[in-house]
Order: sequence, then structure tokens, then C-alpha cells
Amino acid sequence: SRRDHPRWGAANTALARWLPPAYEDGISQPRGWSHDFLYNGFPLPPVREVTRQVIQVSNEAVTEDDQYSDLLMVWGQYIDHDIAFTPQSTSKAAFWGGIDCQLTCENQNPCFPIQQLPFNDSLTAGTDCLPFYRSSAVCGTGHQGAFFGNLSESNPRQQMNGLTSFLDASTVYGSSPALEKQLRNWTSEEGLLRVNRRYQNEGRAYLPFVARRSPCAQEPGADGAERIECFLAGDGRASEALSLTAVHTLWLREHNRLAVALKALNPHWSADTVYQEARKIVGALHQIITMRDYIPKILGPEAFQEYVGLYEGYDATVDPTVSNVFSTAAFRFGHATVHPLVRRLDDGFQEHPDLPRLHLHDVFFSPWRLIREGGLDPLVRGLLARPAKLQVQHQLMNEGLTEKLFVLSNSGTLDLASLNLQRGRDHGLPGYNEWREFCSLPRLETQADLNTAINNRSVAEKIMNLYKHPDNIDVWLGGLAENFLPRARTGPLFACIIGKQMKALRDGDRFWWENRHIFTEAQRRELEKHSLSRIICDNTGLTRVPIDAFQVGQFPQDFEPCENIPHINLEAWRETFHQDDKCGFPDKVENGDFVHCEEAGKRALVYSCHHGYELQGQEQITCTDKGWDFPPPVCKDINECKDLMDPPCHLSAECKNIKGSFQCLCTDPYMLGEDERTCVDSGRLPKASFVSITLGGVLIGGLAALTWLVICRW
Repeated sequence: SRRDHPRWGAANTALARWLPPAYEDGISQPRGWSHDFLYNGFPLPPVREVTRQVIQVSNEAVTEDDQYSDLLMVWGQYIDHDIAFTPQSTSKAAFWGGIDCQLTCENQNPCFPIQQLPFNDSLTAGTDCLPFYRSSAVCGTGHQGAFFGNLSESNPRQQMNGLTSFLDASTVYGSSPALEKQLRNWTSEEGLLRVNRRYQNEGRAYLPFVARRSPCAQEPGADGAERIECFLAGDGRASEALSLTAVHTLWLREHNRLAVALKALNPHWSADTVYQEARKIVGALHQIITMRDYIPKILGPEAFQEYVGLYEGYDATVDPTVSNVFSTAAFRFGHATVHPLVRRLDDGFQEHPDLPRLHLHDVFFSPWRLIREGGLDPLVRGLLARPAKLQVQHQLMNEGLTEKLFVLSNSGTLDLASLNLQRGRDHGLPGYNEWREFCSLPRLETQADLNTAINNRSVAEKIMNLYKHPDNIDVWLGGLAENFLPRARTGPLFACIIGKQMKALRDGDRFWWENRHIFTEAQRRELEKHSLSRIICDNTGLTRVPIDAFQVGQFPQDFEPCENIPHINLEAWRETFHQDDKCGFPDKVENGDFVHCEEAGKRALVYSCHHGYELQGQEQITCTDKGWDFPPPVCKDINECKDLMDPPCHLSAECKNIKGSFQCLCTDPYMLGEDERTCVDSGRLPKASFVSITLGGVLIGGLAALTWLVICRW
């Protein structure tokens, strides 16, 4: 998206730091790493103790939101997965000694275990801790700086975002060429995405399955030959929960619906042109639904105006990179709005006689329930007509998330609240007061001050009793517990951080849907008509929906027939040609495409190149009375391997340029790791931590011949 700063917002780059990190050693060690390290004279409280004393509430005691539907919560999670993913360390064992992080309760990189409570802790029965893996460091930062002669507080440990920062529907299309290649239907002339070949939902598509046997749960008693694998989508977390899978499925169907319609309007378009134009529309709809319908409800109208405001056009000086504090703390506010039950409703929006309510722990990584228990429609009805959990200061997170969280990388259950707190400490996020000061909010120095920010005195006192000093409070907890702003679902601190981030994502995106030349004026008008409610009408069997899908209502009085829900008119995308112009139909561009638009009454072509190619020449040419004002541009292969400032492959691998892409090659016995750019031990030799891919030169303390592989597994 950025020509002058191509790494801003790019996948596999560092999360932005809006404040310097607060590591215990100034370089890499998390807050709370050393048990005898004191903050304002006190150690930080164990995160599990914070969860049990302040955050957790029983499933039966939650308060439901009287304004917003469960779909509001799901949309927040879905959008978070569009803009942020912080990969964990690729190693699951301590670097020095090799002990498995599942088996140790000592802090040894990358292991940073969560200590159990001294009594009555249901999660750690028989063990002293819960496993926790540190996030991968950006190569060469933190303690890795020793290998580059740059071990200092000016080069602290940074964490990376594995996704593009932009609101670009990467949940649908992926954030890498390799994943996009798996998602597309390459035999279709209509630019379709792949769908499930084994199962349909009353004639409508499901997401395809991953190609290999997956760890997703199977139906009890089911025949092993009829496995339901995890779903394949643009984001690997699509099967985490049924409600999230439902939203992914809606957008798969919407892309294919748009693609078929666009091809019918413009039969001369190539499959790739149809695909790219449908993708462009889907990306715009993600931006519209998020910024118009979702974010104002979270921030409240006053904070939205203060931090986001009206769109004034693309600003090339704005860095859209997702910030560490947004990804690791502020946007995790949504965990406090997760309802402990998944509700599935019948055609009359009543409790389904054959599909009872499910507890959260029954739907984690269970795609079989979608296929074998009623399909998409009952789930979507429940998301529309049942409320989200209300974020209440003494009811922050339901026990389904704090006592029974299931993740594929762990053999037992975990605690999401404790994971969030530990992750913030792992990333060196400064404390609550530092972020309040960043947002021009007053620092809180006393219990009385804290009582003004958190008006439930019992909660405020519990927090102070645990942390002993306001400066010690973890930013995620402090922001989560604050009093709501008017007509908002966050307090002032998170409203500030979320608002600043959303403005940066919008104003720093050259392809934002409102930016000039991205769509024609007629197309922008049509896009504004569309809504999540309309997408549900077009891609499910529902015939009545709320006008605003995020507003909870009673059926049938608060629901409208689908024929009354405005929809996009794709006629604005039909290409028409004037017989008397002197330009004619342009030739196809090799390794690229163009779309027609109209500017000031003149026909224009806007060119783009396929991934791995760069445009040489004019991006837009216009038809004049003398013909095209410029010759068509060409798309030239990018030799990514020549990028010495930001090499595509890790130094442990050899980069080979190929047309439109590159390959990272490893020499035997090493193989490519999960990031497809780093060589890792194939297992045919002793652990790579002790087998050298030699880095010559004299390093700190006379150490030499250390391995590159160690560096990028920290």
C-alpha cells in the first residue's frame, strides 16, 4: 500500500511502539520475570491471582447487554484477526538446556510460565504452573542484538505482526501469496474462491478443509473415515469458535456471489480481473462496516469524533502499522464481552428444539458442529437476536474463558485473562499510568484517584490491594475496568488507543475505499448502501434481519424483511464503451490487470500488477479526443532477493528469485520453518541450538561460531 515506506503495515514486520517498552533489564526480560524485582517497592502480583480475584465471574452471574447483539462481539474478534497476529516462539523448549516449556515452571526463554495459586486452583491440579510461550522477537532485537553488535537499551526486544496491518479482508484472502494460492479456485473463469467439495449447507457453500489431518475436535463416536478437519480461510484461527467460523463463511459466500455477478456484467473480464474487483469490494465493505457501524459503538460518539473524526483523504505521512499496545491490550477489551453460551435459534428465532445451547468450551475448534448440527442459519439467528455479554466492572470475563479455554498447542485448558496479562508483560508494555499520560489523561496516584476511574469501589480496592501502587497496574486490566464513556463500550484509555489506531489504519491506507481513484463516485454511493445485514440476507436462508446487525432486538417487531434492506447495485461496475472514442479496447497487460473507471466524464484505466511485480509507467491513463494520454504501463518482476535492507529470507536461508515471487532454500539437513523464510533443524541432527550455521566474527565476551538458528527462534 505504501510506495515511499513499503514496510509500513506490511506482514511480518514489527508492531509499532507508541511508548518505549518497560523490560526489567531494559532490553528483553518481561515485567515479572524476576520474582524479587520490585516495582515501586512491590513485586507484581501473579496474573492468575489477578484473574481469580478481580476478573473472573461465573457463567450464571453475567449481565447481558441491553443494546448490542452477540454479533458485535464476534465482529470485533473477526476484525482483530484481519489486522493482527503475533506469532509465538517457534521453539517449544528452553534454548539453554532444552527442557520442554510444558514441563518447566522456571523462566527460561522462550518459557515464561504462569504460576499457580497456592491453594484451590482448578487449572493447575498436579502442576505448579500453566505453560506460556513468549512471542517471537523481531530478528536482531533484544538479546539477539548481541549477535549483531547491538545489545543495548536502544535496541529492545520487539514483537512482530504476522499479518498486514491494513483493514484489507486478509481474513478472506490471506496475508501471503502462498495462502492466497490455496484459497483461490484456479479453474473458475469467474474469479471464485475455493469452497468445500464434500459438504454444502442447503445449496450454499462451506469453507474448504485444510489439506492435511488437523487437530480440530471430532464428533464423539464418529467414524474416523468421515473426519471434519479444520476449515481453511484467510486467517488460521477461523475454526477457533463456531461464531467466528460463521462470519468467515459469510464472506466466502459474499465474494463468490459478487464475482459471479461481476462476470455476468462484464463477460470480457478475465478471471483475475473479476477476482481482484470482487476482492476490492469485499475489502471496502470490511472497512465500511468496521468504521461506520462498529467502532462508533465501541468508542461512543464523542470519543469517535475526538480520535477518529471525518475522513479527509490519504495522508502519506501517517504510519498505519498496528501498535503493540493496541494489539496486546486495548483491542482485547472484547474478551470481556464474550457470552458464555452459544445460542442457536429456529426459524421463529426461538430456542431450537434440536440444537440446544452450547457452552463455550464445547465449541472451541469444533467445525463438525457447523456441518452436522444445523448449518449456518441457526447460529446467525442466535448472533442477531441474542445479546452480547455486558462488560461490567465486577463481571469482566466469564469462567468459560478463564477456566476452560482450549487451545490446540496445549494439552490442557488455559485461562485467557491470565494469558492476556502475561502477554502484556512479555511484550514489555508500560503500566496503566504511563498509557493514561500518553492519552493526556490524569495519572492516578492514590486509592481515591483510582476510585474516580473505576467507580465500583470494591473492584478498585481489590486492584490496589493486589498491585499496591497505581503505576504497577497492567494496562490491559486498568483499561478494561475503567468506567464507560457515554454511549460507549470502553473507558477513556482504550477509547484513546483504539481511536488513534483506527484513524491511522484509515488515513495511512492508500487504498482506503473513500480515497479518490479507488472507486468511482457512483460506486462509492453504492458501497455505502451495503451492510452486514444485507450480506446475511444474500448469503443465508434468513428472510428477516435487523436493519443494524449489531443492535439487539426482538423478533419479529425489530426485524425487517430482506427486501427492505438496501443493497449494492453492481451496475456501477458495468464497463461501457463509447463507439466514437478514439481509444478502443486496450490490450491485456502481462502480469497485471486494469479496471475501467470514469473521471470528469472521461474513460480511464487504472492499472495494477500481480503480487511480485511492480508497475513501470503511468498507473492511470485517460481517454482523450486524440487517444490514450499515455502508453499502457508494464509490470516488471521484482527481484526481492536484492532487497538488502529488508531481505525476504532469513540469513540462514538462500534467496532465489522466481517470476512473481521468491524462494527461500535450505541446505540439507535443514528445512524451512513455519514462516517459510527461516531454516530450522529437520530433526536428522542434534538440536539446531547446538549445531552451527557459523556466524563468524568475535562477539560479546569472545563468543563466536554461534548459530543463526538460535537467533531467530528466541
